[in-house]
Amino acid sequence: MTGGTLLVSRAVKLHTRHKRRLEELGFWNVSVTSAEKDELNKLINELKPKLMIIGSGFYKCATPYMMSLLHKQQKKLKIAVVSIYEYPADLAIKFIVNGVNSYINYFDGYDCFYEGLNYVRRGENYISPSVQERIDMREELPLPSGEVTERQIEILRFLNNGFTIMEIADELSFSKRAIEYYKAELFNNFGTRNEIELVRVAKHLGLVKDDELNFYGGNYVLPPKNKEKTIKRNNKQERKL
Repeated sequence: MTGGTLLVSRAVKLHTRHKRRLEELGFWNVSVTSAEKDELNKLINELKPKLMIIGSGFYKCATPYMMSLLHKQQKKLKIAVVSIYEYPADLAIKFIVNGVNSYINYFDGYDCFYEGLNYVRRGENYISPSVQERIDMREELPLPSGEVTERQIEILRFLNNGFTIMEIADELSFSKRAIEYYKAELFNNFGTRNEIELVRVAKHLGLVKDDELNFYGGNYVLPPKNKEKTIKRNNKQERKL
């Protein structure tokens, strides 16, 4: 298949239909797979396609990050991401900074969608108008995703177990500022906005295992009772009696 097109889709029952449709649009030597992660990389090494097309939601919330890993391993491969569902334009920018060549969005309209596919078929790059608009509005683009380090995974484990930033800092004997820095790196890597999204991505990618989740109940210090208010309340109750 050297030089052909590899479509990556989880819709296994539609693989034959997708293959036929791409061939009708002029894509050459099309193969379709649902392989992911290491298996996908292995298949790319075997087939040596010129182009790979993948859905924006293939890895759900983590597709931009996973494409950054793939790009680092397959620098010569052209990657086109296609979105046929609602997908945040600002998150889609992460595809471009992470090495994806083209982003095609069905919600830009029928004409733009097929224009994008034609660009990709000819070997040219294409960026969805809605995403390009967001790029043009920015003074600077987000940084590319970096490799997730063991230290960052350790931070993720604490966050998944409900630890606060200060509690993590105390456990690791780090400053609060250092933990905030690690957390900011993780936000950038995964394109997440808050800790809730970060926890979801970590769980989805298997960076935090089920057997690493525990409940750390604490002895919460209750505020001291106000003796004066207690006495007044007791006096009122006595008068009612």
